[in-house]
Amino acid sequence: NKTCDCALRFITQSLQEALWGIPASTLSASSWLKTDVSCGILTNAWHAYIRFTRNSHGYNGCWPSEDVLAYICINLCEVFRSKRVLELGSGYGLAGLAVAICTEALEVVISDGNPQVVDYLQRSINMNSNAFGDTKVRSMELHWNQEHKHELLNYFDIIIASDCTFFKEFQGCLAQTIKSLLKNSETSEAIFLSPKRGDSLSRFLTKIKDLGLFYELFENYDSKVWNLHQKFLHGDDASWPNYDADHCYPLLVRITLQESKISHTEN
Repeated sequence: NKTCDCALRFITQSLQEALWGIPASTLSASSWLKTDVSCGILTNAWHAYIRFTRNSHGYNGCWPSEDVLAYICINLCEVFRSKRVLELGSGYGLAGLAVAICTEALEVVISDGNPQVVDYLQRSINMNSNAFGDTKVRSMELHWNQEHKHELLNYFDIIIASDCTFFKEFQGCLAQTIKSLLKNSETSEAIFLSPKRGDSLSRFLTKIKDLGLFYELFENYDSKVWNLHQKFLHGDDASWPNYDADHCYPLLVRITLQESKISHTEN
């Protein structure tokens, strides 16, 4: 809606100008965003979140999966209403900020394992605090391979993440983090957007099963995202000439603690 769109424009301007200090003319937009995957909600307003490399800070900008996750979260806004939400491996925190602004969530925690990234996230949160309404928003340094604080255990209704499954050495820790931090409820779930990246995603899903969690995997989960994927794949859209579905097209994974909601299926 118009209010959400204006708030998102405010976020991107704040990050670009006040946080990064980088003029838009120096950045090149993500192909997902150039083609207006959001059908009017995620538009060129997202230019502050495009691919931008800062290897010294331990991340490589905004991945295609993050773009799509933000779009999916906005489309699922009813799912997040009055819920406690955690974004893992946030980087720029695009999806977490979108949830904080657009969904009337009760609380949004935007986390990363890099303290410098967490500092940037908190600065962004502070600058945009007037856009969150009654939603409590905070950043957090969170390491998947360390013991989690007692107050975080079984605390979150929804966990979101994008392209966090490709580090195979951390997949077990990531799966355990989901199990530990999700609230023990029939409605609790983790929503992940991740490309296959060879066998990385399938290995992660095996870890999920081994921990007694349940998942559902979707390849075609949104008509507009799917249509863009097909255009990129078949060369009908030249804006992404080096498009590689294995690394660029995110699959949707929904993970729960209880089998009663979703089971291990692939669509």
